[in-house]
Amino acid sequence: MAVEVVYRSSRDPEQLFMDKAEADRHDKMLELAENLAQVLQQAVPSLNEEQLEELGIYMARHREIFARAFKNQPDALTELGTDKPQ
Repeated sequence: MAVEVVYRSSRDPEQLFMDKAEADRHDKMLELAENLAQVLQQAVPSLNEEQLEELGIYMARHREIFARAFKNQPDALTELGTDKPQ
């Protein structure tokens, strides 16, 4: 019988990873998504909880593109147009 080590995300317990670093990255992405959702709710109170969660996760998953856009590379956002929903 073989033993397999898996890592569980602390913020998403159903999600399992084979690599601890990957699980940590996922947790950090979810933490960023949660913080983004809170900020977005303050900015746009009419968004419902599901919309806030989806927006937060989308922005957190694409944080590198948004970071470049905020650092005087607004054309970086065109890369998001080719992204397929997950």
